[in-house]
Amino acid sequence: MMFAVAIIAVFIAMVLVLVRLYGGPTLYDRVIAVNSFGTHTVLLIGLIGFLTERPEFLDIALLYALINFVGTIAILKFFRYRAIGDKSPLNEGAKQ
Repeated sequence: MMFAVAIIAVFIAMVLVLVRLYGGPTLYDRVIAVNSFGTHTVLLIGLIGFLTERPEFLDIALLYALINFVGTIAILKFFRYRAIGDKSPLNEGAKQ
């Protein structure tokens, strides 16, 4: 019963994060909202895995957390430098 309440609370938090995602005034607010939604998704996967007594859901949640982290860093790097690859201020200075 307690974990069912936790699942409902995480789901409500996810809905509130979606409201922030669509209403965020800046790009960085939206990126943080997407990252927060991913974190809540990891929590939800872990809770559902615990309720259904399937420990392999924890592996799925950890993999999703890693993808969420790397994706957030890639998005922030892209919006800062307008490139994902080797184009960064440090590399451009070394080539000249």
